Amino acid sequence: NVISITDGQIFLETNLFNANVRPALNVGISVSRVGGAAQIKAMKKVAGTLKLELAMFRSLEAFAKFGSDLDESTQKQLLRGSRLTEILKQNQFSPVPVEREVVIIFAATNGFLDDLPESSLKRYEEELFQQLEVTNPDIFSEIASTGKLGDELVEKMKSVLQEFTDTFKATV
Repeated sequence: NVISITDGQIFLETNLFNANVRPALNVGISVSRVGGAAQIKAMKKVAGTLKLELAMFRSLEAFAKFGSDLDESTQKQLLRGSRLTEILKQNQFSPVPVEREVVIIFAATNGFLDDLPESSLKRYEEELFQQLEVTNPDIFSEIASTGKLGDELVEKMKSVLQEFTDTFKATV
């Protein structure tokens, strides 16, 4: 399950593949010398948190299988990790533009998805993207054109995501 490439190693996991996570790579132990250099700055900013949270989730997930009582913060980390895994799933032959990836990963790593049922996350993502295309297309265009997440854009995204998430919760 290891693919050795010129610039690192990718570790694939059968359980992730069977859970419909594609590519089924273990972000905690996969390594790349190129990695961040090939990403736009906006993705680097949101992906750093993502990688750490997913690595913690994978280790906690294994621990939680023993059935012991888990404290509240551990339960929250497990819930967030399952949501992060869910938003990383994408349909075959349906690439997601990087600016959309940045927005949904930002939403997930900043807690906007924490209180939503996991089964509603695909609908949340689709409706969020539709809403942003209509009301705030500048968010996507700024990420696409500059490749950055400046402080002003981050604040705008937080505000827009909070409003959208509150409205979405009412429909779940």
